[in-house]
Amino acid sequence: MNFEDEKDYVMRMIKEASRVLFSLLFGKQYTSVELEAENEFEVSGMRLDELFAMIDRGNINEAENIVLDGIHYDNKNELAAAALFYQYLSEKKEAFLQENNYSMDEVLDGMEHIVQESGYGEMIDVLTKF
Repeated sequence: MNFEDEKDYVMRMIKEASRVLFSLLFGKQYTSVELEAENEFEVSGMRLDELFAMIDRGNINEAENIVLDGIHYDNKNELAAAALFYQYLSEKKEAFLQENNYSMDEVLDGMEHIVQESGYGEMIDVLTKF
């Protein structure tokens, strides 16, 4: 598997994990465009667009720390925001991530962490077997 194939695989895993997590949390089919357009999600007291802006400025680790340090795993909207956070990160180019001391493996690890802590760990186990 070459580098681009690996990146595409990680992106697909993140998107599929987000899709399944949203379906479990909200009991309906996940529609990325609809959720991002609403932009009503917050995690750790920050709006999702503010976290995206931090990522775009290269403050990835700081944004991730905010997400992970303050998330309430029993709050569906915060879990949704965290999933969208990692999905947004997965769409960034590897060069951008590396320039900002981050990697695609860390994106996948973060998403797995969110899913495990939310009580849906078996979902990741099923997804990673394919």
